[in-house]
Amino acid sequence: MKNVPRLLLIVLLLLCAGPGAWAARVDTVAIASPAMQKTYKAAVVLPDSYAKNKKAAYPVLYLLHGAFGHFSNWLAKTPDKSLVHRLADQYNLIIVLPEGETFSFYLDSPIDKGSQFETYLTQDVIGKIDATYRTVRRREGRVISGLSMGGHGALYLSGRHPELFAAAGSMSGALDLSTANRRLTPEEVKFRQNIFAPILGTEEANPQLYAANSVMMMADKLRANGLPLIIDCGVDDGLIDINRELHRRLVYNHTPHDYAERPGAHTWEYWQNALPYHLLFFSNVLRANGVLVP
Repeated sequence: MKNVPRLLLIVLLLLCAGPGAWAARVDTVAIASPAMQKTYKAAVVLPDSYAKNKKAAYPVLYLLHGAFGHFSNWLAKTPDKSLVHRLADQYNLIIVLPEGETFSFYLDSPIDKGSQFETYLTQDVIGKIDATYRTVRRREGRVISGLSMGGHGALYLSGRHPELFAAAGSMSGALDLSTANRRLTPEEVKFRQNIFAPILGTEEANPQLYAANSVMMMADKLRANGLPLIIDCGVDDGLIDINRELHRRLVYNHTPHDYAERPGAHTWEYWQNALPYHLLFFSNVLRANGVLVP
């Protein structure tokens, strides 16, 4: 019986080393938006090495949430709640989860001055993170990705601001805001009106605005920028045809990119599976740039 305490200690150590454990630290940071006259929260996942390595500057992944969501989704909704923490530790990079509200699509709305998320992400969020943490404060150390609306946001923001990012990715991206070449059911029309009219007006009145803010129409811009891109979508996802069309356009105009279709739908199970592929892709870019912390 005298060995029981030692056995219990061993069991506890094994449990702590299991899949539910992580060493990364999560900060919640308030980031003000002068343009919107609001302050939003962001989660900042710091790898375990950050506290120990006092001299290193760390690269940053900006990871965007989807529609109907908020900044904490990537931490709260993946089936494996340790996923983001473990990836931050594995690749020694900071992962920032900013707020994008429910339907901002990460653009500056010409209709609603309270929805200026392109400015917020590219100026306020990046500025705050670089001022608060030991980051690589140049494009070679920043990458961006996201799911659904966030996939659109990542390609849209990096496409319009290639001076800020070294690479970009999209998971199950809602990449086409325009419906010029698509037939919609009455239910889909009503759904789209509820989402897009507040930030872009109606498509009937502003078709050029919808096209100008769609990643689908940015294929030539993405080619000119030359950023490494990773795009994927589940084969059972309702957005698969849109993702295939962007892939087709990028192939047609000879834009290098990594494209994949995998089993899955528009679900957290799919995005949990997809995120490690994005981190592997980004780590190769960051290592080639000489900014990945050993």
